[in-house]
Amino acid sequence: MHFADISPRIKLSLEKPSEQPDAIFGRGVAQLCRGVDRTGSLNKAAKEIGMAYSKAWRIVKHTEEAFAVQLLERNGAHGSTLTADGKALLETYEQLERDVERFAQERLAAIAAEFDR
Repeated sequence: MHFADISPRIKLSLEKPSEQPDAIFGRGVAQLCRGVDRTGSLNKAAKEIGMAYSKAWRIVKHTEEAFAVQLLERNGAHGSTLTADGKALLETYEQLERDVERFAQERLAAIAAEFDR
């Protein structure tokens, strides 16, 4: 087997142990946060990823409640902005995702080297 054409795919989620075990901050919430930061609108961010606004709203509210943090500052008809806490959570998630992906790639290369001996 040749490992040169294989790469790990990691799906990272952050969970807060609570009575809501399904409360996570993962790729979907991260995409919404990045979209809001870029467009100034949860509705636009949701449309960019093919999600209904009502679902995006539920996901954001669920995450905010589970993590006891406000992700978005809602400005009514003027859209939304990412809060400082929202930015910090997003940046933490993105850094951890990069670290985990880098580790997985390095570990796969080390394991593959053992098979190539």
